[in-house]
Amino acid sequence: MTISAWRNRGHAAYGAFVVHRLSGLALALFLPLHFLVLGQALQGEAALDVFLRWTQAPLVQFSEIALVFLLAAHLTGGLRLLFVEFVGWRSETQKMLIASAGGVAAFCALAFALNLL
Repeated sequence: MTISAWRNRGHAAYGAFVVHRLSGLALALFLPLHFLVLGQALQGEAALDVFLRWTQAPLVQFSEIALVFLLAAHLTGGLRLLFVEFVGWRSETQKMLIASAGGVAAFCALAFALNLL
């Protein structure tokens, strides 16, 4: 790899790229589990009740909060990319857009966490 390629990895947009890519992978890994739960709902009320009791565990609730954060980060990161695509790259606004995307994602996760309490 060239030196300029390594230098670009310190840019805030590269961090946004990594967060967007990893959140997309995490959401893709979550989907089969979600479909499994929906399948349990089709099997009957008893199977779903067992799973819903399991979701009351603190680790599962923390995972749900992390999932909401990843979903919001992926959504806002995608909106930032759409903005760049349609408006064009303006380096002076990129850090503000990245910070806004992170702030919205954190707000969504916090609102979800407060709703769980």
